[in-house]
Amino acid sequence: MTTSDPSLALQKAIRARLIASPELMALVPADHVIDANGRPEIMPAVYIGEGQSILRRWDATSYTTLHVWFAEPGLVRCKEAVSAIVAALRIDAQVDGVLPIDGFTVHDMQATQTRYLRDPHGPFSHGIVSVAAIVNVRAV
Repeated sequence: MTTSDPSLALQKAIRARLIASPELMALVPADHVIDANGRPEIMPAVYIGEGQSILRRWDATSYTTLHVWFAEPGLVRCKEAVSAIVAALRIDAQVDGVLPIDGFTVHDMQATQTRYLRDPHGPFSHGIVSVAAIVNVRAV
């Protein structure tokens, strides 16, 4: 495997899959699905956040964290959005085939953890989705 990091290519693919999800787009506008820091000024929003890649000789596992924000007194819409995200990001090469992304091929991707938090500084719900993907370098 080359030393290139798949996390940026994966981030682009994640955004593309999220904005292609009618279920998520019914809850969050496409231009609110972005790479940004902090609590959003615009809500609802999905922030494509932190990443990490564990590189091996023949493949890599790349991790991404998504942050889902709503201005709401509870967690209902946040949980609905997270459910749509989990469904949109599921890739199983044996069932769906592989997903080619910039320089890599995704063989498996799924949400590995979801968490829901209440923001102590206002009426905001905050969902966190941890995503893992197994990728191989694609021959050019």
